[in-house]
Amino acid sequence: MGAYDVWTSGIDPDFVVTTRGPVPPAEVTRVVRSLGRILRRHGVEGPVRARLHWPDSDEGTTLAQISIRTLGKALRVQVAGPGRFATTFALERLDLRLGCSPEEVSRPWPDPARPSLAMVSGPRPIVRRKDCRLQVATAEAAARTLDAMDYDAHLYIDAETGADAVACWSGQLGVRPLRQHRDPVPALHEDDAAARLCMGGVPYLFFIDPDTRRGRLLYRRFDGDLTLVTAAGTEDRPRERGLQPRAIVVPCVRRHAPEQSARDASLSFTDRLVLD
Repeated sequence: MGAYDVWTSGIDPDFVVTTRGPVPPAEVTRVVRSLGRILRRHGVEGPVRARLHWPDSDEGTTLAQISIRTLGKALRVQVAGPGRFATTFALERLDLRLGCSPEEVSRPWPDPARPSLAMVSGPRPIVRRKDCRLQVATAEAAARTLDAMDYDAHLYIDAETGADAVACWSGQLGVRPLRQHRDPVPALHEDDAAARLCMGGVPYLFFIDPDTRRGRLLYRRFDGDLTLVTAAGTEDRPRERGLQPRAIVVPCVRRHAPEQSARDASLSFTDRLVLD
């Protein structure tokens, strides 16, 4: 078995399951059939991508991700857990999300299906970098994206100030915004930010690059390593308070770590949408 296996349907070529590790074929079939029932029940059409990362041992953790693009909007759920339970929880989470109004936050907080990734650890490497043309949004719209994409934190441009900001799940408060210049956002280099996140035991860290003065989002992955999200197009960002920049929603472009397989590097847009 290679790094990734791709399962496609001859009936629906837009329905793709990507697996990594010893995923039982019966589990792939179960996911496809369950997804089909959920999508038909909610009348949803569009490309569907599911990813199953299966551990090599029974003690490991399965990561299940499902991404959908319908009516020009993206939707994603992500759950980590033991074996088939992770895929079952992911399917239930998707069913719940599709049953909610687009304006409604679909998940409770604290979220029992998504244990916090906050942990104190030794230094961990940044294994993935994502350069994104950021969405220009209000705090309310950013919170809806945070929920729709099943993120713990979402980097965007605040429509009121034109400054970089993060919408995040925080403590018992639920979703809250952190805005550059309004909140105490530290200015750090990458290595210092990674050390602060790991030693501080936090799941994500919003910080300012001292050179570009742009916001960056560093977060811990389910495997314990780190991903860095950066803002592309620095020269295009309005810097004056009160400007209403044109809203741009463009997918992230990954800069893959060298050890990633050629198959992963060639995945389509909907595959690359996943933030793992």
